[in-house]
Amino acid sequence: MPELKPWQKTWQQVRGLAGQLPKPSAPKIPAALKTPSKLKTWQLTAGAATVGLAVAAGAVATAGPWDSSGQRTAERDRAASQEAGGGADHGGRTSGRAPGAAPSAPSVLRGLGAPAGSAHGGSAPAPDAKALAGVLDPLLKDKALGPERSAVVIDAGTGRQVYGKGGGDALTPASTTKIATAVAALTSAGADHRITTKTVIEPDSKDVVLVGGGDPTLTAREDGPYSGSAASLRDLAQDTARALKDRGADRVNLSYDTSLYSGEQQHPIGPNENLTLVSALMADEGRLDDSSSGPAPRAGDPAADAAEKFAGFLADEGIETTAKDKKSKKDKKDKENEGGKKNEGGKENEGDEKKAPGPSRATDRAESLAKVESPPLSALVERMLTHSDNDIAEALARQTALAAKEPVSFDGAGKAIGAQLKKAQLPLDGTKFHDGSGLDRADRSSAELLAALLARAADPAHPELRSVVTGLPVAGFTGTLVDRYPKGSPGTGVVRAKTGTLTGVNTLAGTVVDTDGRLLVFAFMTTGTTDPMAAQAALDHMASAVAKCGCR
Repeated sequence: MPELKPWQKTWQQVRGLAGQLPKPSAPKIPAALKTPSKLKTWQLTAGAATVGLAVAAGAVATAGPWDSSGQRTAERDRAASQEAGGGADHGGRTSGRAPGAAPSAPSVLRGLGAPAGSAHGGSAPAPDAKALAGVLDPLLKDKALGPERSAVVIDAGTGRQVYGKGGGDALTPASTTKIATAVAALTSAGADHRITTKTVIEPDSKDVVLVGGGDPTLTAREDGPYSGSAASLRDLAQDTARALKDRGADRVNLSYDTSLYSGEQQHPIGPNENLTLVSALMADEGRLDDSSSGPAPRAGDPAADAAEKFAGFLADEGIETTAKDKKSKKDKKDKENEGGKKNEGGKENEGDEKKAPGPSRATDRAESLAKVESPPLSALVERMLTHSDNDIAEALARQTALAAKEPVSFDGAGKAIGAQLKKAQLPLDGTKFHDGSGLDRADRSSAELLAALLARAADPAHPELRSVVTGLPVAGFTGTLVDRYPKGSPGTGVVRAKTGTLTGVNTLAGTVVDTDGRLLVFAFMTTGTTDPMAAQAALDHMASAVAKCGCR
């Protein structure tokens, strides 16, 4: 039997102790949270997040013991072991249509279930602006935060700004840009929208086209954190093979179509392991290792790589694929000079290269064979925010462009995001969107905008945006905050925030429940930093200060 990891040992001990405790009574679920007969995916997601919090809060409260950070030690160890899980992003672990509650959600999201129009946290008092300024002003002067810094705190219950310093200044937002991308995508394309990858066949031919719809989470893997929830290239191959056999075809010409996107595929930062080429067709974000998040080596042509894998899956189903050889004689000669294989007769083998699918464009007359669909955008938003996934961010930006009927390119997506946020009457002075991920240093945003976006997402009147909040990493627990916030920090398990980091740029924007139980939204931005670790620590200290401040 393999040796248990430390968290597994701890969890087994806790389970044993829990069995000796009195059985807790079932917690009451507020009538406002009971599920109606028919709900859309975003409603189920929002409801599950809030109901899950109520259930988890009741169960955890009876289990104890609690440590100084407000979280049970064993719960934290177990949560930290869930590498793909963060926020409400559970990868492939959750069955059913809606995600379960996040590990530390009872404290992080307390108050989101309050009736529309009431203050989050029920009767919890809002912080006094002067008292909060007395806490944050000295922290904002920390030299580690560089020459330009701004901060905004909003009371989520009333939407009133309770703290602001330089909040309207347009600074480089880095990855907190993804918050704007998420809101724009959810309000334009819709939280229930799913991205389709399909196969079609041209009439009166054996020409099959794999058509990309812009789903970066399409997977070619049999197992992994998201294999149970993402659209599967293998499933698409099986369904396509079945449809072809019904037509009596077992040998086809295969090509792939990426024409949904326009403009440059390469992000302005150039080749980078944080982002693959932006293509309408890719599998597993073009990753060449078994990772599902973070930097990784990427395929030089993610669309061709996905199509070649698809051809292999078709072959497994008994469908032989060929491709029209469009190479010129000169190309063939160059290949031969590079060491192309020859058979005994001296001719070049026409194996792998000629059979590899090439690019094409499906016609309007093409007939559908099969399709697979991504998880809803609400789930993609959670995954993007938890892991700061740049590939998903650029895909969501392009879904926004599609919905707005703008060119599906970097420029078109940036224009569509700005227009969608303007339509929502959000503060956009000085704002510039050049991408969806925030990797472009030319992006500009203000702390006022970031805080307003999060306040809108936390508003019970906008449950379609709830995944913007539930996808935020949990301090000390998940995603990009898993290694930040030490055990004894008052922000651990209570702060939920999106990080942003570029050279000389450090940002943090999210939500926090203060000691009175009031839900607050914050955005802290700084540029010109020289010590990224010190800058991060200073921002985390500010968020923790809000968490422990009743400030009345």
